[in-house]
Amino acid sequence: QVQLVESGGGLVQAGGSLRLSCAASGRTFSSYVMGWFRQPPGKEREFVAGISWSGGGTYYADSVKGRFTISRDNAKNTVYLQMNSLKPEDTAVYYCAASRGSSWHLTSKTDYDYWGQGTQVTVSS
Repeated sequence: QVQLVESGGGLVQAGGSLRLSCAASGRTFSSYVMGWFRQPPGKEREFVAGISWSGGGTYYADSVKGRFTISRDNAKNTVYLQMNSLKPEDTAVYYCAASRGSSWHLTSKTDYDYWGQGTQVTVSS
């Protein structure tokens, strides 16, 4: 089992940047595919970005491609989401998630086994 704790959220103006971090407990972090999801106010939780076990493979939702970058440091048991050129529509609670799946290209909520508590990101116009 793994426990996930997000940090780095906050209030930022449109066009600004934020870097989210997700620290994982346990000694098997590198065996999990990691992902970031977000849940805007009044909407369903949606996929944002994912990364393979070693970090060699990454994939993004079209809405964030070219603006967000996911990365991981397996020595620090941490996954990151660098968010640039933020827009008001990026406002949401952001969650990191871990999957024990054997495939690394995972975009559905049901593909992930463990979730953090979320961190709020608010982008003002």
